[in-house]
Amino acid sequence: MVVAMTPGDVRSSKSRASRSRSELTVLGLCFAVIMFDGYDLIVYGATVPALIKYEPWGLTPTEAGVIGSYALVGMLIGALVAGVATDAVGRRKVLLISVSWFSLAMAACAMAPSAELFGLFRLLGGLGLGGVMPTAIALTAEYSAAHRRSLNNALMFAGYPVGGILAATLALALMPEFGFRIMYWIGAVPLVVVVPLLWRHLPESLSYLVAKGRGEEAARLAAGLDTPLPEAQPSVTGQVAKSPVTVLLGRRHIGPAMLFAITSFFGLLLVYGLNTWLPQIMKSAGYPLSSSLLFLVMMNVGAAVGSILVAPVGDRLGMKPVTAVTFVAAALSIYLLSSPTASWVMYALVAVAGFGTIGTQIMVNAYVAMHFPPEVRATALGWTLGIGRLGAVVGPTFGGFLLASDLAMEWNFYAFAIPAAVGALMVLLLPKGVGAASPSPDAVAVRA
Repeated sequence: MVVAMTPGDVRSSKSRASRSRSELTVLGLCFAVIMFDGYDLIVYGATVPALIKYEPWGLTPTEAGVIGSYALVGMLIGALVAGVATDAVGRRKVLLISVSWFSLAMAACAMAPSAELFGLFRLLGGLGLGGVMPTAIALTAEYSAAHRRSLNNALMFAGYPVGGILAATLALALMPEFGFRIMYWIGAVPLVVVVPLLWRHLPESLSYLVAKGRGEEAARLAAGLDTPLPEAQPSVTGQVAKSPVTVLLGRRHIGPAMLFAITSFFGLLLVYGLNTWLPQIMKSAGYPLSSSLLFLVMMNVGAAVGSILVAPVGDRLGMKPVTAVTFVAAALSIYLLSSPTASWVMYALVAVAGFGTIGTQIMVNAYVAMHFPPEVRATALGWTLGIGRLGAVVGPTFGGFLLASDLAMEWNFYAFAIPAAVGALMVLLLPKGVGAASPSPDAVAVRA
């Protein structure tokens, strides 16, 4: 039996297809941005053994760890600034500037004549990198269907470990012949490949346009994308308009915001500490450099695959139990790495550690995006990630001190397993519900 479609059915079908295309466009563009974000950060860990061996600079492990933290100091500042800037000047503009900025900084790193200037360029590049993550997360969340928000966030954020895989794989193939500088030249590619695509295809945030009173522009964009137009929040008589920062720091949101920031501290300490030092840790444990870089590849493979597989579970069961379990997986796998065993078991444990560290931070970011209302979502992401970046700053320096110390080799692993266990305890304190569904009273009067 053939059922004829009415004109209304046809229009509805076309509308769903158009919304799906806009969702996939934003998802794909943000994936590409996050992939190079991951590459530009993880490439440092892939090149650390070569940098330490580079005689003209004469770096020690401690000095290399400090330089590794420079980019993360920049990211801390960049994330805090971008969290406010996205709600002030728009997410599209901030993302374009951020990607262009870190690409130029990577080119400068490739040409750096000294370790001091190399560290300065890593610091400056971090400013751009810090603006990428909260902006990409906020745009992906906004343009995703509600029932796919966590999955799409995981798919988008899978670009980060894919970038890590790319960095480690290219290091294996190119560094023996061309040295470490070629790796940083590759990090400048987004300027000529990704930025033009963003300029042409990335839409502005509809929520931003509506909040700014640019209703006609928002309506035209929504009609072109066949996407529902967010409703403008009604003003409240006698109530003074509040900035997103003021709302975030208000009584309703300040507690969850601080808990998310502390949780991100431990997550990012693990992500950047291990991505910076895992090759050198495994090399010091007796593995050749090629095998040490393969461990970095497996860590990022585990993160990419694991986070995509687990994200739908978070949509069904809630982000809190899923995030707690991933932290526990990180603690156990890193602890077990302290006891050398068969190579395939070690690779498997490193993959689980990747899922439990990078994958956990992906879950935390999705948790933040789902908890806070749209009016302050980008600001919440910027501030919680920005404060959490203190952990990212501590991680590489912490690893450098560990390797320079006289502690037994096992402590290189124990020292990273402990923060993972503490992170699991912090997740238990996080709010269970999702707050984005209904705006807070303060959000009604928000001035984006």
